Amino acid sequence: MKASIRYISELTGFSPATVSNALNHKKGVNAKTAAEVFRVAKEVGYINENSISKIKLVTFKKNGSIIDDTPFFPTLISGFEQECRQCGYEMVLCNLDERDSDYEHQVKNLVQDSESASVILGTEMMGGELNPFRYARSPVVILDYWQDSMDFSGVLINNFDSAKKAVEYLIEQGHREIGYIRGAYRINGFKVRGQGYQSAMRKYKLEVRNHYIITLSTTLNGAYQDMLAYLDKKPGLPTAFFADNDMIALGAMKAMQERGYKVPDDVSIIGFDDLPFSEISYPPLTTLRVPNKEMGRLAVRRLIDMIQNPGEVVVTKTEVCTKFIERQTVKRLAQTVI
Repeated sequence: MKASIRYISELTGFSPATVSNALNHKKGVNAKTAAEVFRVAKEVGYINENSISKIKLVTFKKNGSIIDDTPFFPTLISGFEQECRQCGYEMVLCNLDERDSDYEHQVKNLVQDSESASVILGTEMMGGELNPFRYARSPVVILDYWQDSMDFSGVLINNFDSAKKAVEYLIEQGHREIGYIRGAYRINGFKVRGQGYQSAMRKYKLEVRNHYIITLSTTLNGAYQDMLAYLDKKPGLPTAFFADNDMIALGAMKAMQERGYKVPDDVSIIGFDDLPFSEISYPPLTTLRVPNKEMGRLAVRRLIDMIQNPGEVVVTKTEVCTKFIERQTVKRLAQTVI
């Protein structure tokens, strides 16, 4: 039988009206029913995913404090674009800003678009923003974010192990008083990096001291200004810090230097991301390099696999590993037995 609303109704047991309302995202259809209708619609070819020729990179913004102020993302987008071009898909860039007055309308348009598959750059996502995309008419992959519900395939950074490795490196260099410089906007990646810091400290039975955990703005200048204000209170500092990312680390380092602290002689610091200017900072920043270009490519590959295999129901989580980049912001203390 030709795929139709009536045929989907017969297969699911739901009325034609319910099927129609679900497919058109109208209110009054519960989530479980809608999910079943979309599953069957895709299975019988009513929603034809193989006709997709465009891939959208949807950049989600909650406040822009992470996305807008770092050179990390242009490289990721470059890898995304290259993979789309090599695989014969047209790339479309979209912004989805939660602060916009027509935000819900934008989401609805994305969800109802059956001609374009989407990769959602979810770096700034905090919780339920992905829920509407469960009913998308075409495949969706999440980039730089993970939702424990496991409703979506995702490509993200191995934040936990990377942060743990950075802190363990500090411990190997003889540091025992290790602080954590955390971003004020607690994106999912930062939270997991904080857990990695905590795990390393527990592993070596080192005390996590609250007064060595400092919260700074996530922009370069914001972190610099916040750190200046913190240092003006004349706090005691640990011998080393792990920072959520390079922007925060570099801002904090500049403030410490202005207040007379020498890096790494007085305070060591490790960042995260390996931004282009981290190599030319003074001193050059020890950090973790993220393969952000490959992350973009991997997200496209996973999405194309879903387009070409519409019946597949496997949800995958792909974590990319970082590379430790040793430069000049960590001092080796007198060697001690761990």
